[in-house]
Amino acid sequence: MAWSVALACASAGEPTEVFRPGLVADPDAAAAIARGLYPADSLTETGDTVLDFALWPYEDELFVGAFERALLLCDRRLFCLDDDARRIADTAAAALPGSHCGVLVLHNVIRGCWFRWYESGELRRDVFVTAEDGVIVDQGERLPAEAPFWRPIDEGGADVPLPFDPEEFGLALAEEHMFGRGIAHRGKDGFLPLELPLRRFKHA
Repeated sequence: MAWSVALACASAGEPTEVFRPGLVADPDAAAAIARGLYPADSLTETGDTVLDFALWPYEDELFVGAFERALLLCDRRLFCLDDDARRIADTAAAALPGSHCGVLVLHNVIRGCWFRWYESGELRRDVFVTAEDGVIVDQGERLPAEAPFWRPIDEGGADVPLPFDPEEFGLALAEEHMFGRGIAHRGKDGFLPLELPLRRFKHA
């Protein structure tokens, strides 16, 4: 399956404990976060959806899911990989005190993965790889889920073309560090990350 994703996901606690059945969204908190990213007078709330339909917003859309111990943010501007994208990522990472936050960007045509990892608002890991150009950014201590992907390069192999699939790399990081399960995996408890509720906003 080819994924396009522009997602920040924070959790205050182990993801397997935080992401579970019964999560209740807080629309007021979602609106406050949205206003922190865009001028309030440029935002219009346009209803609710689920993560499955929010992963790759239109350019004038923003999706926010705010919960007691978790935050989801989907914003196409993350795909730009520029200072504004980093600001959005930093904002999401700092919005939930004491949380861990992963920022994942995938594109189904530009075969690449950008991933940032924060702990209590501090950036710990920044990695950007593409199938054609190999390793572009590799900063900070690697996360455990990365180990099998880096092995061919660490053993002396070339990184161009990239010896692993960027999408598989990103989804493995999301599974291990963001949700505690595959993003499209329904657990025995009935919980499926793609069904998490988010509030939809349009901006001028």
